[in-house]
Amino acid sequence: MKPLKTLLVDDEYSAIEGLTIRLKSFPQIDIIGHACNVADAMTLINASAPDLIFLDIEMPGESGFELIKQLQPESCPAIIFVTAFHQYAVQAFEVRALDYLLKPVKRERLAEAIARVSSRLDSAANKQEILDVRDILLNGNATRQAEPSAVYRIEQEKLVIQDGHHPAQLIPYPDILWIDAAGDYMCVHTQEDTAVMRARMKSLINEVLPGGFLRIHKSTIVNLQHVVKLEPLINAEYKVILTNSKSLKVSRTYSKQLKESLSGCKAG
Repeated sequence: MKPLKTLLVDDEYSAIEGLTIRLKSFPQIDIIGHACNVADAMTLINASAPDLIFLDIEMPGESGFELIKQLQPESCPAIIFVTAFHQYAVQAFEVRALDYLLKPVKRERLAEAIARVSSRLDSAANKQEILDVRDILLNGNATRQAEPSAVYRIEQEKLVIQDGHHPAQLIPYPDILWIDAAGDYMCVHTQEDTAVMRARMKSLINEVLPGGFLRIHKSTIVNLQHVVKLEPLINAEYKVILTNSKSLKVSRTYSKQLKESLSGCKAG
């Protein structure tokens, strides 16, 4: 396979330097340039048609998402977001980024991301996904994401997240307030922090989480032990208030089961 023409886009030059050093150990990567803002990045993209872009999200002026809006179909680069912030995971996977790396980037996660790009870049399906990305950003037309491979393990009392971003995280199930979907990833929220893991919601509910966790929306799971109030909305929908005052919407599909489950908790 020919080396992947790779562009690095980050407003912090130290981040570009660090990623450049890490990428030197991957012979399939050919760094053709770097940019510190969207305008300069687009100039390089138009001139050199990269195969792959490592893209920061928060930059002065326009964000990484704004760059994706400007991509032309004939360019079709693969996108790997590299950011210090987990909170963009939902939006990143709504636009079908091939991966989402948290700074500082670990070599294992970098290798995994590059392998994913290498296996998918030449496929017609991936080129169509790039076109879908622009449609989602320009028109808000989101579509279903590809199913990820599981990268978590199960323990009796703790959820173990081992994704390469950090050393393995062990989160006691009682500490989890809610979990919401972020495309190929899930955001696991506790009182103090949010952890990001690659998983499917269906797998979490059916195979991982213990009793006491309930799906309340197509993209949300809640820990019933942290629900303090259930408030009605319109159209048979509700919202739950958690112990940290977080408000979550309950869709009509799951409202009956939630009410029954909460009644059971109180009775117990």
